[in-house]
Amino acid sequence: MADLRILFLRDAAAVRDGLYPAAEPAESFADHLRSLRAMFADLPTIVSRRAADDTTSAATLPGAEALPAYYRQDFHFQTGGYLSEGSARLYDAQVETLFYGAAEVMRRAGLRSIAHYMQGRDQRCTEMLDVACGTGRFLREVRLAYPALGLKGLDLSKTYLEEARRHLDALRHVDLIAANAELIPLADNSQDVVTAVFLFHELPGEVRRRVTAEIARVLRVGGLLVFIDSLQMGDRPAWDGLLEAFPVRFHEPFFAHYTTDDLAAMFTAAGLTHQETSHAFLSNVMVCRKQ
Repeated sequence: MADLRILFLRDAAAVRDGLYPAAEPAESFADHLRSLRAMFADLPTIVSRRAADDTTSAATLPGAEALPAYYRQDFHFQTGGYLSEGSARLYDAQVETLFYGAAEVMRRAGLRSIAHYMQGRDQRCTEMLDVACGTGRFLREVRLAYPALGLKGLDLSKTYLEEARRHLDALRHVDLIAANAELIPLADNSQDVVTAVFLFHELPGEVRRRVTAEIARVLRVGGLLVFIDSLQMGDRPAWDGLLEAFPVRFHEPFFAHYTTDDLAAMFTAAGLTHQETSHAFLSNVMVCRKQ
């Protein structure tokens, strides 16, 4: 918990120093209570599915057959995986509960690197893509900080993109793209900044490399990649046992491989120069540039 308090203090200091503004809530307190109520109502179904080791509800939904096999399963034993409207509505409450209220804080750890990159740049002439944007929580943080930035979010789940639209509705337009990150439908050298937040641990190793190659392709020379995902083995040795237990308790079929994958080598192979790594509570924040 001491690490979490330090992270909160650093986050508050960044707001104080003007690196990015304090976030405005994406929903009212009443909305949050409704989400919690719905989450607890769905909990018996999740517990039953976990006991039966059943991760197939997503695969039965209309349109699932057109999606990659690694994606059409119930990550975290969620009802509907990432494909149902109900899952999209419950996701943020579930994740904040899982991380003791720190999920939003861990996402915001990426804003510091973006802020440093943006110093002296005209945001009106800057393009950013958030890969696997999910329900749009990180996009909202970026839009609040940079109201004139050319901002895009890409996700494979149409229901999650609809939830992102709801979260972003009152803000300046963000382009939301329904597509697979293995084939990003954007031109070569078209983005100044690309972010990927809690995506890579849910991808098979070979898919991680294809997505990384696509990110490198769409980045301009000198462009910035901000990567946020789970800690890996050895990052905080005292927590290695937690990393071993996580994929067992919460269906994460590719997590164990992720925790030992050589991410820096993966980025280098794609033409991205690894600049720095830092840790924010349970997350690994890596910054790369395209040379």
